[in-house]
Amino acid sequence: MTQNQEIQLVKRPEAMPTEEHIRMTNTEMPEPGKNEVLLKTVYVSVDPYMRGRMSSAKSYVEPFALNKAISGGVIAQVVESNAESLQPGDVVTGTLPWAKYSTAPAETLRKVNPELGPVTTSLGVLGMPGLTAYFGLTDIGNPKAGETVVVSAAAGAVGSIVVQIAKIYGAHVVGIAGSEEKTRYLTEELGADKAINYKTDNLPEALIESCPDGVDVYFDNVGGEVSDAVYPLLNDHARIPQCGSIATYNDPNAQGPRLQMHIVKSRALIKGFIVGDYQPRFKEGFTKLAEWVGNGKLTYKETIKTGFDQIPEAFFGLFTGENIGKQLVKTAEIE
Repeated sequence: MTQNQEIQLVKRPEAMPTEEHIRMTNTEMPEPGKNEVLLKTVYVSVDPYMRGRMSSAKSYVEPFALNKAISGGVIAQVVESNAESLQPGDVVTGTLPWAKYSTAPAETLRKVNPELGPVTTSLGVLGMPGLTAYFGLTDIGNPKAGETVVVSAAAGAVGSIVVQIAKIYGAHVVGIAGSEEKTRYLTEELGADKAINYKTDNLPEALIESCPDGVDVYFDNVGGEVSDAVYPLLNDHARIPQCGSIATYNDPNAQGPRLQMHIVKSRALIKGFIVGDYQPRFKEGFTKLAEWVGNGKLTYKETIKTGFDQIPEAFFGLFTGENIGKQLVKTAEIE
């Protein structure tokens, strides 16, 4: 069997992560212990939250260790098994290292159900991004028919699903993205009522025009100047699911206007969340998302690079807006 490779974090970035912060290194082939399996990585998910784990700052999850493999959502195939619940050839998903081969306890993995859709959906619409969109919007945002829902990073893995679920609930949906290709995707394929290109449009003016009745729900993935433009339009008792703040992840000195005035004036609710908060309800989320995918109410797009060595480039590209939908890297074939 070939020698293993993994991608490690070797230096904590203060701004935009680059090649100097990681290294690809050869390692020994791992051997599974009791109730463990040996896995071949097939697809790797790269996600914005990983940038936070590269920092040593206090957060909701431990930072990545230096000189150790970075980890995240992975689809893998079982090569060897010391667990009764999994057999060689099974396709699973879990939080695994950026490595060509790894081992994991069987109980930490979930078998991928191919009847629900292509295996890649377990890292996208039927995985963490889909669940994030579903629970953040329905539980915190609680959209009602006729309300206005604004979504930042609306063409991304989470945002693109939020847009569609908001339409299922009968909302007037305005998506904010960073290119003409993305804004066309939002209106022509996802059904958004309006789409704004924050890089070329006058964002405050475009928001006023697109949200004539104000904003009832703001699903925020980016923070920064985009959010600064949304807050003045909040209606009374608006709801803000705070999913991310990608605009500030690489700017340690990020500053912005004071938000408290807008929150008090509108009596809005702003709640930060992570998808793990909803783990007891994951079955509910999977069931509803699979139902919508199955009946065509929910579509998805994937941006897939090929090659284990493409993982860093795919990750860095998240912060320059390269991807539409879910960004994945295919590292091997399923046999």
